[in-house]
Amino acid sequence: MASLRLPATAILALALLFCASCSGAGNKGAAATPAPAMPGASASVSPTAATVDATDGDIHKIKHVVVIMQENRSFDSYFGTYPGADGIPMQNGQPTVCAPDPATSQCVKPFHDASDLNHGGPHGQAAATNDIDGGKMDGFVRVERGGRKACSNPNDPACSSADQQPDVMGYHDAREIPNYWHYAQQFVLQDKMFEPNASWSLPEHLFMVSGWSARCTKENDPMSCVSALQAPDLPPDFLPRARQASATLKRPDYAWTDLTYLLHKNNVSWGYYVADGTEPDCEDDSATTCTPKAQHPGTPGIWNPLPWFDTVHEDGELGNIQQLSQFYDAAKSGTLPAVSWITPNGKTSEHPPALVSEGQGYVTGLINAIMQGPDWDSTAIFLAWDDWGGFYDHVAPPHVDDNGYGLRVPGLVISPYAKQGYIDHQTLSFDAYLKFIEDDFLGGARIDPQTDGRPDSRPTIRENVPQLGDLRRDFDFSQAPRKPLVLDEHPAPGPASAGG
Repeated sequence: MASLRLPATAILALALLFCASCSGAGNKGAAATPAPAMPGASASVSPTAATVDATDGDIHKIKHVVVIMQENRSFDSYFGTYPGADGIPMQNGQPTVCAPDPATSQCVKPFHDASDLNHGGPHGQAAATNDIDGGKMDGFVRVERGGRKACSNPNDPACSSADQQPDVMGYHDAREIPNYWHYAQQFVLQDKMFEPNASWSLPEHLFMVSGWSARCTKENDPMSCVSALQAPDLPPDFLPRARQASATLKRPDYAWTDLTYLLHKNNVSWGYYVADGTEPDCEDDSATTCTPKAQHPGTPGIWNPLPWFDTVHEDGELGNIQQLSQFYDAAKSGTLPAVSWITPNGKTSEHPPALVSEGQGYVTGLINAIMQGPDWDSTAIFLAWDDWGGFYDHVAPPHVDDNGYGLRVPGLVISPYAKQGYIDHQTLSFDAYLKFIEDDFLGGARIDPQTDGRPDSRPTIRENVPQLGDLRRDFDFSQAPRKPLVLDEHPAPGPASAGG
C-alpha cells in the first residue's frame, strides 16, 4: 500500500528549527537535515514506495538487528498528531473523537498533555476488550475509572491517588518527545504496529522472542502447551509474596520453541540485555500502578522471560542474558551480536509513572552508542513499546488469528539504510521482527513445528500470517549508508503540532 513522504521543500524549511536537538560535541557525522515534521506540513503519496521490495541479497547488508522494547504507550499518545500518519481524527485542528467519562457524564476528547509523568490505565486482557469496545475504541476513560488505585505501599511514588484525573486521552508531541519525532522525520515511522495480542507486558515479551504466549502442562514437553494470552506462567519474582516463599513453588516452564533455538542451531549470535533496576507492572493487571520489583539479568521477570525457556537451558546460553553495560561495551568495540534485545528498568521504561523524559533520554543514549560505534553501518534498530498502557488509540486492531492482534503501539526503524521521512502503513506486529531476523540470518526458516526440528503445539506460524507486512520495505539498500545522527539525551522542547 502507498506510503507518505514529506516533500523536500518542507523538510528543508524545518532544518534550522530543529538543529538544536542534535548534540554539538560528539555529533560527528550527524546528518544536516531537520527533525520532526512541523504543524501544517503536507505529505505527498509516493506511488512506487510500496511496490519497491528489497532483494534477498540486499537484506544481508544488515549484520546486526537491535530490538529496543519500551513500555506502555499507544500510537496516538505519542504520534497521534504527527503529519501524514494515521493519527487522531481531526477537523480544523480539533479532535472529532471522544471517550465517555462515567464520572462526569462528559465525552472526553484527546488533549495535549504536557506532563512528564503520566498515569495511564489498566492494560490487561479484560481492559483491552473494554477499551476496544467492539471496535468503537471508546472505553479508555471508563476502564481507567474502574481500575484499582490502592497499592500495597500507598506512600510509594508509584501509586496513583484515588481521585487522580484520568490522563488516558492525553497525547504528546515534539514538545515532550522531540527526539522520538526527530527519529520519525529522519528515518521510518510505522503507524500500523500492533502489539501481538491484546494484553500486558509478559505475553508481549514472550511473543517478541517466540511468536507465542502459552502455558505448558508437562515439563519439557512442547506439545503440552496451549495459548495463554493473559496468564502464562509468572516468573517467581512477580508472584504474590506468599507464593514466592512457598517451598513447593513451581517455577515457570516455557517449553515451546523460541527464536534463540533457531539462532543457536544456525550458529547465529544473540544477546538479551537487561538493565539493573525495577519493573513496575502489577500482579493484578487491573491495578494502574503498584510497588516496583527488582530486575537483574539473573532475576527473571516479566520483561526478561528467556531464562525460563527450555531451549536456552538446553543450548547452554543463559550467559547470553546480560547486563546492559555489556551492550554498551559491545557497541563501542564493534562486537555486537547478530541479534540483540534490550529491555529497560522501571525508571527508564516510560511505563507510568516513569517519566517520559527519562525513557527518551535512555533510548537516545542507546541509539547514540550504536551510531558512534563501528557496527552502525550494518545495523537495523527496531524501537517499539510493548503495549498500549491504557492510553487512547483510535484504530481497532485487526484479527489475524485467535490470539491477536492487540492495540496499536508506536514503532520506529532506525538504520543507515532506512528510508528518510518514510511512514510505513503496512500492518505490523512484533512478529515482523522475527520474520526480518529469520529472513536475514536463517534463510527464511520459521519457528514452524513442521520444519524447525522441535515441534510444538502453537496454533499459528505468526511470521506467515497474510496480513503481516515486510519490514524490508522500510529500507533502501541501494543507498549509501547514512551517517550517524547523534542527538542530545536532554533535548530542548520541539514545536507544537497542528493538533496542539
